[in-house]
Amino acid sequence: MPGLLPRPLPREEGFFDLFRKQAENIQLGAKALTQMLEHYTGVPEQVQIVKAIEHEGDEITHAIFTKLNQTFITPLDREDIHELCSQLDDVIDLIDAAASRFALYRVDKVRPGTVELTRVLLSASIEVSAAINTIESPEAALKHCIEINRYENESDRLCRTLIAKLFDEEKDPVQIIKWKEIFEVIETAVDKCEDVANVIEGVILKSA
Repeated sequence: MPGLLPRPLPREEGFFDLFRKQAENIQLGAKALTQMLEHYTGVPEQVQIVKAIEHEGDEITHAIFTKLNQTFITPLDREDIHELCSQLDDVIDLIDAAASRFALYRVDKVRPGTVELTRVLLSASIEVSAAINTIESPEAALKHCIEINRYENESDRLCRTLIAKLFDEEKDPVQIIKWKEIFEVIETAVDKCEDVANVIEGVILKSA
């Protein structure tokens, strides 16, 4: 019967654009956090800048999940899209959580080494963006994933060093608790960058 011929199911390619947008948003958040610590004045206002970036990340995450629910044929396995989206969302959530703690804990001065830790996070976020942008070029994407893994190792080493110095130098137990948590939240954000890299590596291996 006319009009009843089967039509090809739509294959939605817009996921990559949204992933790129989220990766750029993460990089923006990491940069804002680093700049806040480098120029530690007007902290509540700077924290709100990071919060606004995190809110934009939530909007992108919602858009990806909505598209996933509305798309019949996806460019990647559905579970991979879900996992990549979730891991990216976790990174920007943790960047926001780190920034918020400086206002929440009324931190009046940034401890030495903290900026260096956030710069490692920023470097990892730049590599995340690069990996997402080259995900359709496996060899290039894998090089960026290796760099992300390197930055994760660097952040882990630096975090341990900062916590050891904290226990050596700080006598106030409340300050120890606050700063240990701040260091660990920043380091966990870098861990999440590595989780993003692991998802990308898995996607590439599936398509090999």
